[in-house]
Amino acid sequence: MSLHPSLQTYADAWTHSVEAISELVTPLAEGEWSRATPCPGWSVRDIVSHVIGVDCEMLGDPRPIHTLPRDLYHVKTEAQRYQEMQVDVRRHHTAPEMVSELEYTIIRRSRQLRNETRDPSTLVRGPRGVQETLEFAMHRRAFDIWVHEQDLRRALGKPGNLDSPGAYVTRDRLLAELPKIVAKDAGAPANSAVVFDIHGPLEFLRTVRVDADGKGTIDGAPSLGPAATLATDWETYVRLSCGRVTPEAVADRIKIEGDTDLATAILNALTITP
Repeated sequence: MSLHPSLQTYADAWTHSVEAISELVTPLAEGEWSRATPCPGWSVRDIVSHVIGVDCEMLGDPRPIHTLPRDLYHVKTEAQRYQEMQVDVRRHHTAPEMVSELEYTIIRRSRQLRNETRDPSTLVRGPRGVQETLEFAMHRRAFDIWVHEQDLRRALGKPGNLDSPGAYVTRDRLLAELPKIVAKDAGAPANSAVVFDIHGPLEFLRTVRVDADGKGTIDGAPSLGPAATLATDWETYVRLSCGRVTPEAVADRIKIEGDTDLATAILNALTITP
């Protein structure tokens, strides 16, 4: 037996992104590791530390015993405190130490994926000890690491891979959230439709329809009379959806037709932070 076919997509996406991250950071000078990224409070070193830490936990390594400083302004919730532990413990590591640990983690995790024979429905330990399926864990990992690859690319001025395997996993993850965002969070009226027209390296047209009971669904068919249409490029859509930028900061990259109040409410509710 080998990796279940439904997990292969996520394994391939993780591999593509983590190898891209390794290529991005291996040649960096010491000072470049301290560059700020679009991820609030995190430098290039911090994102790489997060990548290493999450994969070490997926390998079953024990979490570090470490006390967080009290002055980390970007750490506000228990979930953020949980994530920050793996980051802060590496804040004084040198560039060679970071590269070495990243390379070793990639080797170990790649070996684990090659030898993975468990069913996708197998329960595994997720963040903060929560039980989740292996499929959900691998899906989230592929999404998370691609978004952080993009964070690093923006910080280092090296754009790319906007249509890589991880981009498609991310697209599907973001689209799955749209019915709730439109119908519940933004309060779109019953019996209405909202169209999302995304262009660029990864293009799609999707319609979220809200039924008479206020429940949202999504499909690829156009709507003849949508309440609102939002059009933007794929990179901007990702940055908005992942909380890397506010709608106001990229207003010139977003085209709205129809109900502007509804469109604004949707944009303000769009964020899903990986």
